[in-house]
Amino acid sequence: MSVDDTLYCICRRPYDGCFMIFCDGCDGWFHGSCVGITETQASIIDTYYCEKCSKTHGPLKLKPRRTVQHQNYADLDEGRAKSLDDRLVFINNLKSRKFASSEGIITSLQGEALRHEQFEETLFSSPILVKDKAGLGLTVPEAHFSVLDVEALLGSMHPVTVMDVSTQADLREEFVMRSWCEYYLTPPEKRSRVLNVISLEFSQTRLSPLVCAPAVVREIDWVDHCWPHDVPGKPKVQKYCLMGTQGSYTDFHVDFGGTSVWYHVVKGEKVFYLIPPTAENFRLFEKWSNSPGQNEIFFGDVAEKCFQCRILPGQTFFIPSGWIHAVLTPRDSLVFGGNFLHRYSIPMQLRVYHMERMLKTSARFLVPSFETLHWFVASHLIRELQGKRRRSQSVAVYLMEGLRCLHDTLAMWSSRDVCYPTLLSLSLSLSLS
Repeated sequence: MSVDDTLYCICRRPYDGCFMIFCDGCDGWFHGSCVGITETQASIIDTYYCEKCSKTHGPLKLKPRRTVQHQNYADLDEGRAKSLDDRLVFINNLKSRKFASSEGIITSLQGEALRHEQFEETLFSSPILVKDKAGLGLTVPEAHFSVLDVEALLGSMHPVTVMDVSTQADLREEFVMRSWCEYYLTPPEKRSRVLNVISLEFSQTRLSPLVCAPAVVREIDWVDHCWPHDVPGKPKVQKYCLMGTQGSYTDFHVDFGGTSVWYHVVKGEKVFYLIPPTAENFRLFEKWSNSPGQNEIFFGDVAEKCFQCRILPGQTFFIPSGWIHAVLTPRDSLVFGGNFLHRYSIPMQLRVYHMERMLKTSARFLVPSFETLHWFVASHLIRELQGKRRRSQSVAVYLMEGLRCLHDTLAMWSSRDVCYPTLLSLSLSLSLS
């Protein structure tokens, strides 16, 4: 298509060099940005109808699904990946290594025993493994659920962010659910690159009703309890679908904003490498994160101690705030999970956020509206403290420590945001409690 003065699309503007799609009904051309179609999405469309023509001809039609993946995914990010042999050597070495037993640091519980009273007693300071979800108040699809079911519920053209395991970076090439499923369903030995999906948030899709977080998470999650219902911009971090392929590996990290996280394995398995959030481990982690040789150093060798834990199908795993961890996928897996902020880890959550800012973490890898949420949390906790004071009730030591940490943090943020009334109210509540 050559650049000319002909007017196209619903915007009635000329071709500007950007991607356009052809309507098979009216023979018109439409800017992808105007009709919400990307070039990657167009690659799986067989017949496209614009909004006007779709009223007569029906919705667009997709190309038949490919049963064998022929595309060379190594070409998508050419020049940056390690060789497949290097990746296999690393994975095999990791599988054969000996790690400290996790029995002493992981609490195993029955589902019905995991309630907020458990967190009140232990402050959720160590990982928790629930081997049977009965009594957990968790809703997830059954074991027969597959990535094709995910595609059916999200739509074949739903965009997906895909990570290249060899570089630990998101691919520049855009994927949609159709192309991701074609890759995922390719036999492992025929995949030219190991790819991973770890950040597919689906709370606003048809998949959402099929997943409900464990009851204990819903009881304490700040996003649910502190974000006003009439205020837009509620953080969407509560429902994730993770689709890892055999050999996938996510390097050591701390979940954003110091969020705690729950995982439920529907298919496959996950191996976690866990490092406690001690002051020394954080110091070492910050140094490692800033090191130019980060990708060549296994952080488990640097930290004070690294523990290993294997999570099997049907099991649910809870990781507390601040725990540094890496994840290996020994076989193709399908996992559901979510992140949550809560009162039991206020200092650690704020400590992690401070570290993220210090490391200049990109905004797209931060908890959305993290600071705004904490102003709402402060308002919520002020009302709670005032109620306790009226009833002459004591305030738990951990909560007082967390509130003082929150107060100091809000004081720092208030230099950028005029929220002094809330800050003064919190100061008064703290002084009277």
